[in-house]
Amino acid sequence: MQIRSLQQQYRDGSLTPHRLVDRVLATIAANSDSNSWIYLLSREELYVYADRLTGCSPDSLPLYGIPFAIKDNIDLAGVPTTAACPEYAYTPQQSAFVVQRLLDAGAIPIGKTNMDQFATGLVGTRSPYGTARNPYSSEHIPGGSSSGSAVTVANQEVCFSLGTDTAGSGRVPAAFCNLVGVKPTKGLLSTAGVVPACRSLDCVSIFAATIADATLVLEVAQGFDEQDPFSRPAISSQQVPRHCFTFGVPSAADLAFFGNEHYAALFEKAVARLEQMGGKKLEIDFTPFREAARLLYEGPWVAERYAALQGFIENNAAAFVPVTHAIISKGITPTAVAAFQAEYRLQALRRETAAVWDMIDLLVTPTAGTIYRIAEVEADPISLNSNLGYYTNFMNLLDLAALAVPAGFTPAGLPFGITLAAPAFSDNYLLSLAARFSSLDDQQPLQVAVCGAHLRGLPLNRQLLELGGRFVREARTAPSYRFFALETEPPKPGLLYSRSGGAAIDLEVWELPAAGLGQLLASIPAPLGLGKVMLEDGSSVTCFLVEAAAVEQAQEITSFGGWKNYLGSKVP
Repeated sequence: MQIRSLQQQYRDGSLTPHRLVDRVLATIAANSDSNSWIYLLSREELYVYADRLTGCSPDSLPLYGIPFAIKDNIDLAGVPTTAACPEYAYTPQQSAFVVQRLLDAGAIPIGKTNMDQFATGLVGTRSPYGTARNPYSSEHIPGGSSSGSAVTVANQEVCFSLGTDTAGSGRVPAAFCNLVGVKPTKGLLSTAGVVPACRSLDCVSIFAATIADATLVLEVAQGFDEQDPFSRPAISSQQVPRHCFTFGVPSAADLAFFGNEHYAALFEKAVARLEQMGGKKLEIDFTPFREAARLLYEGPWVAERYAALQGFIENNAAAFVPVTHAIISKGITPTAVAAFQAEYRLQALRRETAAVWDMIDLLVTPTAGTIYRIAEVEADPISLNSNLGYYTNFMNLLDLAALAVPAGFTPAGLPFGITLAAPAFSDNYLLSLAARFSSLDDQQPLQVAVCGAHLRGLPLNRQLLELGGRFVREARTAPSYRFFALETEPPKPGLLYSRSGGAAIDLEVWELPAAGLGQLLASIPAPLGLGKVMLEDGSSVTCFLVEAAAVEQAQEITSFGGWKNYLGSKVP
């Protein structure tokens, strides 16, 4: 579910927009317990968007037939906007400016996604629609407030999604769901048609699986909006990509991982990778950045959240999630004097941090210092949420562009990410550096699990060996998968996640060079595709999964617990 792959399928005729809709809906149905959608368009509604592409060449529109999701505080014409508060819901007559640009480019909107209510939170647990399920661990938070937007991309239900980012809502979910998260320069993407959080700071953000997809979507989505007083025309950055660059990192005393030693080790590895790219590390004083971050919630900016919802909150207190109401209602307290005093202090911090950019090209931090379990956040919703904003809350106050990038996994299979940041309008520079950072993965071996004819001793195992594969270990899935014998030649199995009726299925984990994995994927025909599979030990691994629609007529063989057991049952 990546843009370039779908574009190629459209060009060669193996995919049409209507088939794409069917495929997406089948994938969403297979993830029906994810709590990631608030409003899902019906097949008939989606076919209307597909119909609009009839007669168009796939090359005529940059996002022809590309499915995307929209955070439910961003308007899509004819579809309710709730901001995760049913009592607040309204149905807009026109789409948000940024959504309309994507529609005009040929993209297909699949629906509106779950979120922390009124975009207030970094955890993803503050919604009356439930907590969106983190694809890597159902015990851990998905990050917020754009939780559903991140999860839909991580589940490969859509190619990209829109979120919003005032304090980190477009970056923290990206880190926790192993995604790229673009927090663009403030005003680069219009916020017209977006329910405000802090209107002077709000940004529309982008989630994608790859830097290439994120770059293309940003190019299409940006545009000066004369009707949005906060919109800013794009300007060329003074920075240009070069092999040698200087990147700042917080001093050792300023780095905070809140007891997560695995995240600390992964950050060290990410810094080493940047140095391998030709970067020079420079420790900086992170104190003024931290002080700016504290202003966002400890200062009078919370009054801007109250201003956005004043009439509603004063008459509908019971409609709010309690912790959300507690945070926003404090916005009535700050005085105009406090607001001016905070603005003066922020201006001083801007001047102080500006000196840092004379020494470095970009700032590199963890996106979040740790990840929490849902139960931990429910027990302590305020302070743990605050910890997640340690590296994010200052960005918009200081007018920085930021980009969250995947940077590895803990031993338990939980994703970790870093954030690259630089002054306003350095978006393309950050994307170019991130592309180089991510390309180093091509030189590293990747793990993939197989469950059929590629198992040792079976006919297609030689393909793994020819591609430079190395056997790592035997494993079993978590007991949440159904197994099918597909009607193909030669026979192949299909592995499908299921909320009920599943079992643990035998697998083998192999290590392949990235190029070899690409060749293997190219050799595997539909309805199989790559996805993440949870293992018995709680970790996850890339594996071939089957589309839900393809097993309707297939023989279910879950009870055998594995392909070799099934083949053995057929021997006379």
